[in-house]
Amino acid sequence: MAEIQSYTMNFGPQHPAAHGVLRLILEMEGEVIRNADPHIGLLHRATEKLAESKPYSQSIGYMDRLDYVSMMCNEHSYVMAIEKLLGVVPPIRAQYIRVMFDEITRILNHLMWLGAHGLDIGAMTIFLYCFREREDLMDCYEAVSGTRMHATYYRPGGVYRDLPDEMPKYQESKFRSKKDLARLNAARQGSLLDFIEAFTDKFPGCVDEYETLLTDNRIWKQRTVNIGVVSPERAAQLGFSGPMLRGSGVEWDLRKKQPYEVYDQIDFDIPVGVHGDCYDRYLVRVEEMRQSNRIIRQCIDWLRANAGPVMSDDRKIVAPPRVEMKDDMESLIHHFKLFTEGYCVPAGEVYAAIEHPKGEFGIYMISDGANKPFRVKIRAPGFAHLSAMSEMVVGHMLADVVAVIGTQDIVFGEVDR
Repeated sequence: MAEIQSYTMNFGPQHPAAHGVLRLILEMEGEVIRNADPHIGLLHRATEKLAESKPYSQSIGYMDRLDYVSMMCNEHSYVMAIEKLLGVVPPIRAQYIRVMFDEITRILNHLMWLGAHGLDIGAMTIFLYCFREREDLMDCYEAVSGTRMHATYYRPGGVYRDLPDEMPKYQESKFRSKKDLARLNAARQGSLLDFIEAFTDKFPGCVDEYETLLTDNRIWKQRTVNIGVVSPERAAQLGFSGPMLRGSGVEWDLRKKQPYEVYDQIDFDIPVGVHGDCYDRYLVRVEEMRQSNRIIRQCIDWLRANAGPVMSDDRKIVAPPRVEMKDDMESLIHHFKLFTEGYCVPAGEVYAAIEHPKGEFGIYMISDGANKPFRVKIRAPGFAHLSAMSEMVVGHMLADVVAVIGTQDIVFGEVDR
């Protein structure tokens, strides 16, 4: 037999599964990988340095652009860090709204992951199914913040505004029949809460459809079972968190273990894997979508029954209402000062972490008493997961690299920061 010679090859950044900005240098022996060296930094945007050069509230928008499929969750951690330094507690209604939108964001993230992961491995239909439901949740983002992605909806002291009483509707057009229009607007006749409730009614059936396509599909199982196996001990040593850690059988979820906002008052389960392979991580994320649906239902019930403020009344950090601003000179000056200079935050250091869809997303912040942070360090879950890439793919075939990148659910906005 001819001797197989080892060689080095580039996987990405132009490869469709490399997300456009990952360069993997693979040492191959035939089709088998002997070493994988991930090169990152091709998207570096200096988010931490930019946040150190601006007043606190002006950097919330940068957080949306980190993991750009889990926008509000990134904001949540940053806003919580500021609130800890200020000693501000948001009103209870704002906390429920935050929890509800965190879970909407979790479903958004997992739908994007499932569609893209399926497409990478060769399942085409799942992508179209996932984006069908994603569209509805994007409309929820748009209803509260005016934008579909980069919301800047969470603010220190609460959220930007209360949930709207009316859902935007599709308009008549020459490309849409009256029958189609009536069907599209059927769930949009009431408030945003009505729309989200209608979504939670149909969503478990949609998850069943995804599972019908994939869970027992023999091609899907051949591509994911026993691929990228990580033991529970090794997962903890590598700094895994979120579904990557739970897929290996470690029951760790910040929403249960270190509750924030109102998670301690909400009933939900933590899905845990058994074998620590790509297939288990898939099952964990699918079950997380079902649990998020449960949490959203509980938040809807509470929000219907309890009205109240959604923003702190501390005028040192919260802008005056627009009605006052248009009417009163002092309020206009106050508004102008808040949005240009911001507010000074007491000196100190703080770490605020949340259970982001991808794992533990934390913000470490140092304040020196000025109106902008002295230091901001972002603890992004994807960065720790990517560092285990070589360990997860060694001994596998080239095609399995795609499955491992997919199972890590990497978005490079947060890895390259």
